[in-house]
Amino acid sequence: MALFTLGINHHTAPLAVREQMSFQAESVPQALADLAAGKTVHEAAILSTCNRTEVYFATEVPDAATQWLADYHRLTRHEIEPYLYTYPERDAVRHAFRVASGLDSMVLGEPQILGQMKEAVRVAEEAGTLGTTLHKLFQHSFAVAKEVRSTTAIGTNSVSMAAAAVRLAERIFERIADQKILLIGAGEMIELCATHFCAQHPKQVVIANRTVERGLALADRLGGTAIRLEDLGERLSQFDIVVSCTASPLPILGLGMVERAIKVRRHRPMFMVDLAVPRDIEFEVGEMDDVFLYTVDDLAQVVESGRESRQAAVLDAEAIISERVEGFLRWLATRGTVPVIRSLRDAAERARRHELEHALKLLAKGQDPAQVLDQFSRRLTNKFLHAPTQALTQAGGDRDQLQVQAARLFHLHPDTRFGE
Repeated sequence: MALFTLGINHHTAPLAVREQMSFQAESVPQALADLAAGKTVHEAAILSTCNRTEVYFATEVPDAATQWLADYHRLTRHEIEPYLYTYPERDAVRHAFRVASGLDSMVLGEPQILGQMKEAVRVAEEAGTLGTTLHKLFQHSFAVAKEVRSTTAIGTNSVSMAAAAVRLAERIFERIADQKILLIGAGEMIELCATHFCAQHPKQVVIANRTVERGLALADRLGGTAIRLEDLGERLSQFDIVVSCTASPLPILGLGMVERAIKVRRHRPMFMVDLAVPRDIEFEVGEMDDVFLYTVDDLAQVVESGRESRQAAVLDAEAIISERVEGFLRWLATRGTVPVIRSLRDAAERARRHELEHALKLLAKGQDPAQVLDQFSRRLTNKFLHAPTQALTQAGGDRDQLQVQAARLFHLHPDTRFGE
């Protein structure tokens, strides 16, 4: 059974493709169950964010996961294969370490991905698809991420998506303090964006969320107010800046709703940021003259500006990762010997019990204990050495190699001369 990573990300696929292959959070447990139901995938975890959809799995048939991924999203393999990457063992381990450390993120060094990976592990564990191999892989990934962040400057001068959104808004509006802001959703990304925008002291902040209580909780922390999603149509025209990031499988803001809002605003510009995958705002909205719509891929250009200053840290991080990959692969290699070691110990234990019973019977008959112990040790030694001795005498052309292995296994004296 080998380890693999299958997926797409912002390097290999545009947003239009990524949103077709994303997993809603509530659907992941059932998706894992479906993947494991085929019996060819023995362990699995799914990581799905705005920038990537990845399946980490252990199997003897890696191709099965590709077909499953296409079938699950009602796509053909022909449609998705140009965007997919499949990493076998060593590359899969290295990729997991790089993702956890923020080296594969759109925002180099960003910390949010680590929390998202931990959530993916928690869901897989609850679904019963997180076996020993994947558990060990992710625990090593988290340890590597901690080492990279604590010993390198990978996060220094990092420009987050939230900060990038504020920078773009400042290109449209002279002062954020004069604008009214609508935040759709109440998750981690919206909270980050809210923190950055509120630092500019906007005129008004409103949270729209499907669960009103959660929206109110965030609004209270920000000094804003909350509304229901159902009220967006009536209220949208009041806002100059709109940032949306929900888990909705369908767009929340359609072209018609935004057109009506712009008409009420008498064509005053509206700045919109859609951080959701799948998108919350219909892409046709971006074609309107008075709307400045940015997606996660659009923000990448702003984020990229700080990357050069962190390249030295990247080299340090890659060196750490390379070393830790070798360590994990050594552990993985020992996993293949576990069944053999277990069988060897079982056979030795059976021989020990058999000879012990034989010795106890002789003692019960009144035989000399010293003779019984001597016989017990000789019989046990002969049983232990019978199989390797027989293998050596029948080795034929493989004898030299087998003799070297025997010397290493049984710690024979280095001066032993074979064949003399």
